[in-house]
Amino acid sequence: MSDQIKHECGIALIRLRKPLAYYIERYGTPTYGINKLYLLMEKQHNRGQDGAGVANIVINQEAGVRYLSRSRSVESTPIADIFDKILSKFAKAQKNQKQYKDADWLQRNVPYTGEVFMGHLRYGTHGSNILNNCHPVMRRSNWRSKVLAVAGNFNMTNVDELFEKLISMGQHPKEKTDTTTVLEKIGHFLDRESDRLTTLYEQESDLSDWEITRKVERDIDLQKVLQKSCKDFDGGYAMIGMTGYGAAFAVRDPSGIRPAYYYADDEVVVVASEKPAIKTAFNVDYSQIKEIERGNALIIKDNGEYAEYPIVDQLPKTSCSFERIYFSRGTDPEIYNERKSLGRLLSEQILEELDNDLEYSVFSFIPNTAESSFLGLIQELEDRLVKHRQKLISENKIHGEELQRLLSLRPRIEKLISKDAKMRTFITDSQHRNELVSHVYDATYEVIKKRQDTVVVIDDSIVRGTTLEKSIINILERLEPKKIVIVSSAPQIRYPDCYGIDMSKIKDFIAFRAMLELLKESKQEYMIREVYKKCQASMSQETHKIQNHVKELYDLFTYDQVSEKVAQIVKPSYVKADVKVIFQTVKNLHKACPNHIGDWYFTGNYPTAGGNKVVNRAYMNFVEGIEGRAY
Repeated sequence: MSDQIKHECGIALIRLRKPLAYYIERYGTPTYGINKLYLLMEKQHNRGQDGAGVANIVINQEAGVRYLSRSRSVESTPIADIFDKILSKFAKAQKNQKQYKDADWLQRNVPYTGEVFMGHLRYGTHGSNILNNCHPVMRRSNWRSKVLAVAGNFNMTNVDELFEKLISMGQHPKEKTDTTTVLEKIGHFLDRESDRLTTLYEQESDLSDWEITRKVERDIDLQKVLQKSCKDFDGGYAMIGMTGYGAAFAVRDPSGIRPAYYYADDEVVVVASEKPAIKTAFNVDYSQIKEIERGNALIIKDNGEYAEYPIVDQLPKTSCSFERIYFSRGTDPEIYNERKSLGRLLSEQILEELDNDLEYSVFSFIPNTAESSFLGLIQELEDRLVKHRQKLISENKIHGEELQRLLSLRPRIEKLISKDAKMRTFITDSQHRNELVSHVYDATYEVIKKRQDTVVVIDDSIVRGTTLEKSIINILERLEPKKIVIVSSAPQIRYPDCYGIDMSKIKDFIAFRAMLELLKESKQEYMIREVYKKCQASMSQETHKIQNHVKELYDLFTYDQVSEKVAQIVKPSYVKADVKVIFQTVKNLHKACPNHIGDWYFTGNYPTAGGNKVVNRAYMNFVEGIEGRAY
C-alpha cells in the first residue's frame, strides 16, 4: 500500500498442557513456551509497531510466591526489548545447571515459567503511544478467581453505552475507552460469578474458606461470564484473556470481522490472529489449524481441557475482506490465491484501458504487498494471449511475420519503482509526511520507450492518494511514458472503518474528495448540507434504526466517474503523461474472496448497527471541521 495506514492489533495465546518438567526433558530447555510465544509474535510483527506486551501465569503456585508476570514495551523494537529482558532472567538462572533443570525451583524463582502465555502487538488507532495503552491490561485481586488479564484486537462502536452500563452497575471507571470498558465488563461478571459460587458453597457445605476458594476456581463458568459480558458489545473483536487461577479464553465477534485461529495437540493449545504464524511456530499443517467460529469463545480450563462455546448469537458472516487484501501475511495459501485472483480479475478493465495493446505496455507493481496480485494479472494476460493465438492459428487467420510477432509477444514486466528500505513513511507525523514521502521511492530508468509506452502499476489499495500525488506519479513521469495507469486491487475506499483499522477520518479518502469535486462540478453542493441534516437527525434515533446517509452522496455518480475524478486529483499539473486510475470492482472482490465478504469500507454496508452511527458521525465531523475519530 503506497499510503501507510495503521491497522488492527495482533494476539497470541499459548497454553502448555503438560507440566514444565515435561518440556525441560523433551526439548532440553525451560524456555519452550516463551520461545514459541516470541515466534508467534514476530511472525505477526506487521500487526504491531507502537508497542507490545506479554503475560504469563503459573498455575497452582503456592501462596506468597508471584504467579503472574507481565512485561510491556513501547521501545522502537518492542518485541525484542521485552524478550531480551525475559530471556536475560533465564540466562542468569542457567549458570546453575542443576537449578535450571528443576521445574519446581524455576517456577518459584524465575518469571515466565508458567503454563499460560499471552502476547499482544499494538498498532494504535487511538491514544498516545505510552506504556499504559499497551495490552495485556489487568485487574488485580487477592483472589485468583477474580484476577483477569485481557488483550485484544478490537474497536467498539458503542463505548459511551458500555461506559454508562458500568456506571449503572455501580462501578467508577477511570477512563472512557473501549479497552477499559471491555476489561471492566468482563471483570465485573467474573467477580459476580466468583462471589455467587462463594456464597453458595458457604451455605451448602462445611468446607473451609481455603477449600471453598479452590472449589470456586474449579467451578467458575467462563462461558456464562463471557455471555453476560459480550452481549452488549458492538464492534469487531478477537480477544484473549486469562484468569489468575489459570483458565484462558479467546472470543470472537458475532460477525467474524476480526480473525482468530487456533491449533491444539496433547502438548499445547495455541491461538493467533494469523494461520501462518501458528504453522511456522509449531510446524503443523494448515489443515490442523482451525478458525474460531464467529460469536464463539475457545475456553481452556485450568486443567488444560478446551472446547468452543457459543457466547453471542451469530450475525451473517462478514469477515473483513481488507484483511485479505493487505494486512494478513501473504504466505497463507488461501490469501495468496485470493490476492492472485484479485489481479486476474482486473485484466479485463486494464486491457480495455490499453485498447489491448500489450506491445507498448510495461507492467510493474508497488509495494511488495501488491506482488501477488501482480503475478495473478500477468498470468491472466499470458493465458489470454495463448487463447488468442490458438484461436487465430486454428482459424488460419495469421501467417508469416505477423505470426512470428504474435508468438513472441509477452507482457513486458519491469521493476520500475523501488522503496528505500531505510526510509519508513509511518515514522513521521502527518504535517511533515508530504515532504518525506517524495524521497521514499527510487525509479529504474531507460527501460521504457519514451512517450510511446504505457506504464501500468498495480497497488494493493489506494486510501488517501497522497503518495500517488506527491511521489509515485512524479517518479513515473521522469521515465517519460505516454500514459500512466494506476491500478488498485481493492475497490474505492469510501467509508471509515470502526472495527480496528485506522481509517476513521472520512475527509482523508481520495474517493470522498473526488465525490466532493463531482458535487461541485455538477452544482449539487447543496447535498452536503442535506445529508448533514439527516446524519444529525440520526443521532437521536435508536442505534439499530440508523441508516448510512453518506451513501446518498455517492449514489449521485457512477463508479467510473469517481475513478476519473481521482485520476484528475492525483495528477500534478506538470505531468505530461495521461494518467488513469482503475479500481477493482466490488463484484470481483467478492469473486476473489468469497468467504470474506465484509466490504463496508467500499460499500458502506456495515455489519453492526453501530457502524452506521459511526459513518454518520464521521461525516458530521467533516462538515463541522472536527478532527479525530467518530467513535
